[in-house]
Amino acid sequence: MNSLPPCPACQSAYTYEDGHLLVCPECGHEWSLDAAPQSNAPQYKDAHGNALQDGDSVSVIKDLKIKGSSSVVKVGTKVKNIRLVDGDHNIDCKIDGIGAMKLKSEFVKKI
Repeated sequence: MNSLPPCPACQSAYTYEDGHLLVCPECGHEWSLDAAPQSNAPQYKDAHGNALQDGDSVSVIKDLKIKGSSSVVKVGTKVKNIRLVDGDHNIDCKIDGIGAMKLKSEFVKKI
């Protein structure tokens, strides 16, 4: 049967070789057979487009109200040693004076 990898763009199994490239007839995506396979791990980016990784330090770029509390995380609050997780809020962290929190990556910038 077909021993070629599925299309990385649409996961179609109907890929074919065209010279040194692989082609997907369903979405038209072309890629190199020699290209390293990309991991399926999601890439999270901060507000300025910088890639975030576990253990990074970030700074909050907007006042964030804490749900169920009258407290606010102020602009410029530095957060060390973040952990990236899947979900709506993709950063788990601990903020001094507040405690454990979940943040969205679009409200932080990498330091």
